[in-house]
Amino acid sequence: MKRFYKDVTVVPGETGFELRLDGRPVRTPARAPLALPNARLAEAIAEEWRAQGDMVDPRSMPFTGLANGAIDQIEPHRESFAAGIARYGESDLLCYRAEGPAELVAREAAAWDPLLDWARRRYDVTFRVTQGIIPVDQPAETLERLGGAVAAFDPFTLAGLSTLVTLSGSLVCGLAVVEGGHDGDAIWAAAEIDEAWETEQWGEDAEAAARSARRRDEFAMARAFCEWTRG
Repeated sequence: MKRFYKDVTVVPGETGFELRLDGRPVRTPARAPLALPNARLAEAIAEEWRAQGDMVDPRSMPFTGLANGAIDQIEPHRESFAAGIARYGESDLLCYRAEGPAELVAREAAAWDPLLDWARRRYDVTFRVTQGIIPVDQPAETLERLGGAVAAFDPFTLAGLSTLVTLSGSLVCGLAVVEGGHDGDAIWAAAEIDEAWETEQWGEDAEAAARSARRRDEFAMARAFCEWTRG
């Protein structure tokens, strides 16, 4: 789409901080006002619009895309969307450990046990950890409490959290980024332990490496979106 505006401004509105292009309000694909929960996030999204060249490329505007999704897709279905994220707790990556070799088992334990310990303390829950891929049922109380934590988030945080959880395969990893103040790069490295091990054993494939880099960047973007959403 050809750029059709010159000036991008942020103004306080009735439902949040709104973006204006040459004084006209920006709307989501569903034609709702693009209203953001705080000025900081609104300015970050405004910068995405200001950074566009002669053509507007939505792929270079990830914050705008997440905000559109929060307004158009999540807010009208917040309860069911949150429940979908919470279901990752039923088969959280951190609860499924390798059976061997010993070095990989040790790496997983060193990275994953502290995250599970944090979640145990934060939400007063327990986890069942197993080796291999045979499914293990998590305690019903654990799933209920984790689900309640997810359901309490606003639509914008849910938009970022959804990306964090689906990329890592772990509800605990996503919650640790949003609520635990953990280092996002360290959590991504923890989520990629098995992939990193395979690369060490068999060598790096260029296509796989490029895909991993894209996923890492998307994870970092979602982490930043959550941080800016929550002030």
